[in-house]
Amino acid sequence: MTEQQPWQWDEPTWRGHVERVRAGRSLRPSSWPGGARVAVALSFDSDHETLPLRDGETRPGRLSQGEYGSRAAAPRILRLLEQHRIPASFFVPAVSALLHPGEVRDYAAAGHEVALHGWIHERNLLLDPATERELAFRAADTLERLSGTRPVGLRTPSWDFSDHTLAITRELGLRYDSSLMADDEPYELLADGEPTGVVEIPVEWIRDDAPYLRMDPQTGSRPYTPPRQVAGIWRDEFDAALAEGGLFQLTMHPHVIGHRSRMIALSGLVEHIGAHDGVWYATHAEVAAYVWEHA
Repeated sequence: MTEQQPWQWDEPTWRGHVERVRAGRSLRPSSWPGGARVAVALSFDSDHETLPLRDGETRPGRLSQGEYGSRAAAPRILRLLEQHRIPASFFVPAVSALLHPGEVRDYAAAGHEVALHGWIHERNLLLDPATERELAFRAADTLERLSGTRPVGLRTPSWDFSDHTLAITRELGLRYDSSLMADDEPYELLADGEPTGVVEIPVEWIRDDAPYLRMDPQTGSRPYTPPRQVAGIWRDEFDAALAEGGLFQLTMHPHVIGHRSRMIALSGLVEHIGAHDGVWYATHAEVAAYVWEHA
C-alpha cells in the first residue's frame, strides 16, 4: 500500500501528530525569587569532540576544534562565571564527559548544573526507541558517576526530540527538558493531551550561538554575524524579558563562544545584565523547580 501524503491525511491523523507532544499550561510565575524582575538561565552545550565522532569523522582536524572547547574555552567560561558569581547549566554528552572527566568535576565543584545531552551527540530522529532509551540511561549513569549528582534535566542533541523522547524522559524521572520552542516562558509538556509533570525550559535558535558563529567547511556554514552584533541581539532579548518579567534563556557552546573575541562580546552582555537590579541568575534545574512550585 502506498504511503499517504500529508495532504491526504484525515483529521485524526494530522491532529494526532500535532498533539503527540504539545505545550500545556504556562509555568510563568507571578514573581521570581526575592522579588527579582527577570530570571536569567545561561547554558553551555559541551559537545567538544562528539560532533565529529558522531559523524564518523576521526581525523585530527575537526577533533582538534572540539578539543579547543575543553582545553581553552571551558576554563575561560568558568572564569567569567566565577567573576560574576553566575550559576550555569552545562549539557554534556557522556562521551565528552568521559574524554574530559576533570572538566565535569570542575563544573560540579563550582556549583554548576551538569545535565544530559545524549551519549555521543547522536541524532535521536534516526534511532529506534530501544536504542534511544539505552543511550539515555547509559549517559545518565555516566554523568552521575563523574559529577556526583544524578542529572535532572535533558537537552536532546541538536534539539532532535523524537516521538519517543518524552516517554524516555519520564521513565528517567527527569524534572525538565530544554529542547522545544513553543513559548518564551517555561511550560508543562503534554503527551497526547495529558499533563506529564515535565517542565519545558524553551530554547530558540535566536538565542543560540551556533547559527551566528559556527564554522563548518564541509557544509558551507560560515560565521556571518560579528560577535558584538550577536551580543546585541541577545541584549535585546534580555531587555524584553526584563520588561515582561519573564525568563531570559541562552544556549552556547564552548567551542563556539569560547574564542577570545566572542568571550569579549559575552562578557559585555553579562555586564549589561549585571547593570540592572532584580536579576535572578539560576540553573535550568533551579528554574524548573521554582516555576513548578510557584506557577
